[in-house]
Amino acid sequence: MMTFKELLEKRRAIRDFQDKKVPQNILEEILQESTLAPSASNDQPCRFSVVNCKNTMKALSDESKANLLDDFVNKKTSLSSNYVDVLKDKNFNVFYNAPCVIYISGSTRVGSLDWDCALAASYIMFGAVERGLGTCWVHLGSYIRDPQSKALLGIPDGCRIVAPIIIGYPKEIPAASERHVPQILKVIS
Repeated sequence: MMTFKELLEKRRAIRDFQDKKVPQNILEEILQESTLAPSASNDQPCRFSVVNCKNTMKALSDESKANLLDDFVNKKTSLSSNYVDVLKDKNFNVFYNAPCVIYISGSTRVGSLDWDCALAASYIMFGAVERGLGTCWVHLGSYIRDPQSKALLGIPDGCRIVAPIIIGYPKEIPAASERHVPQILKVIS
């Protein structure tokens, strides 16, 4: 079993996966562990949708790209020109052809939803690392708006996607990028 420091050091954003499915029982264990994440007032608002069908993931990727490009055209978001070109590429899959994506969502009425889901996402990432899996939070995959797509994911009205997390067996684990020293603004003793 890894130490906590090893988990922190080995967690990387993985975007290149082996063509190997993640067993359902392992996904369920990781999701169970993610429910241990703290949430505001112990509300536990996070809901999970697991997709391990490549065709469905490709369709969700295409929808997300189209919606993001539409937002860009209608000036609802800004994107660098590099992103615009990538999103227009029909072969680009926002999920990097991972074998699985876990959508973390919750009620729009929960004011702390983004933070609660981010904490659950971090638990998923650490649970994956401990099992030799890799993950990446792919915000590009969160632009799902079609009611049929949301229904397919089991996301009811009044809920929104916060964190699509891809998960699978990495082809390789990249070296850690350089980290800055903490910028401590002040210590009051």
